[in-house]
Amino acid sequence: MAIQDIYPTALRLLGRPVLVVGGGPVAERRAKGLLDAGAKVTVVAPVATENLRGLAASGLLTWEPREYRTSDLDGVWFVQTATGTAAVDTQVSADAEAQRLWCVNASDHEASAAWTPAVAVVDDVKIAINAGGDPRRAMALRNAVATALETGDLPLRRHRKPDAAGKAPAGSVALVGGGPGDSGLITVRGRRLLGQADVVVADRLGPRELLKELAPDVRVIEVGKTPGHHPVPQLEINRILVDEALQGNRVVRLKGGDPYVLGRGGEEAEFCRQNGVEVEVVSGVTSAISVPAAAGIPVTHRGLAKGFSVVTGHEELSEVPARPDHTVVLLMGVAQLRDSAAALAGSGLPLDTPVGIVENGYLPDQRVTIGTLGTIADQAEAVGVANPAVIVIGDVVRVSPFAPQHFKTADYSTITPNRPRVRSN
Repeated sequence: MAIQDIYPTALRLLGRPVLVVGGGPVAERRAKGLLDAGAKVTVVAPVATENLRGLAASGLLTWEPREYRTSDLDGVWFVQTATGTAAVDTQVSADAEAQRLWCVNASDHEASAAWTPAVAVVDDVKIAINAGGDPRRAMALRNAVATALETGDLPLRRHRKPDAAGKAPAGSVALVGGGPGDSGLITVRGRRLLGQADVVVADRLGPRELLKELAPDVRVIEVGKTPGHHPVPQLEINRILVDEALQGNRVVRLKGGDPYVLGRGGEEAEFCRQNGVEVEVVSGVTSAISVPAAAGIPVTHRGLAKGFSVVTGHEELSEVPARPDHTVVLLMGVAQLRDSAAALAGSGLPLDTPVGIVENGYLPDQRVTIGTLGTIADQAEAVGVANPAVIVIGDVVRVSPFAPQHFKTADYSTITPNRPRVRSN
């Protein structure tokens, strides 16, 4: 049998009797697959594996502990023979052929009337691969296709929505954190859900390049905000998510960073649940940590900082520890930078505390500005710092390769185990 001789199809065996001849590991795998398909499985074999005996004891299949008989084929729809004895498998295959039954012969794939493909299930898609009778090749290809579907590299989106007994199909909402903007920093789960979406409700930030890869009929609803300008209020965004899902759509709320880090994801998830909409939250790479990292700034560093606080420039900073060894990360803080610096200085943070501003982290136009608490507002104004930007305040800024040389000491720039850390004034 050549691969060209095969007519690919899929069998519906739910509730239909099938026969497995053999009780070894191959027969066990095939019996489990047939059970997964809902078939009524009978196993004929003098000896069976422990798992097959367990399935029989639990009533999930019938085991006949004896040799095969031609009459075992009476009334069955499909046959799998895997005794490990070529003569027996050949006899079963010949008997099945005489009764016009499809039979998979595990001993001789060339003579087999049917082949069992390598199978994987992703979402509600079942992948079946035949590879010229080479099972390892088929499994390798199956795994590659399954991985591509799971990561969103292959389209998994439905085009024909399932009919739920005449009712509108149930939709869903996924709050997906897209990371700081680079399309390679979205999670695998987030990328997969984006590839399945019927509707994408998109922020201004996040991996915008991925929107270009969506199918032409995927609707993109722009709800992005800029500082001081919220064209689509949050309550309206909540309503859009629920309305689209109630129409049976798979909705992805594509957000920058992480939905639960100053992203109002909690409000959106709560509103969906209150309105009976299934909602999933997919964490993202938060810009509070990743954008400083793009400039070589860790938010904690042995000998420099053991903890950090993340706040917005719109919030009071009086309760943030005013110490250079406690990192402060300001999000959406450009407009209030001068006031924030004054507030921290007023709380006792030294004016020579290093400050780094990272604009457009991970993007081609990324820019880093480094100064001190006392100088950074003037520097930012002089060079025209603008959002999106993350501001990092604390001694960890000294680690950045963009930091001026006088910020550094050998002790700051190099981690040497068991050496004491000395912070210069």
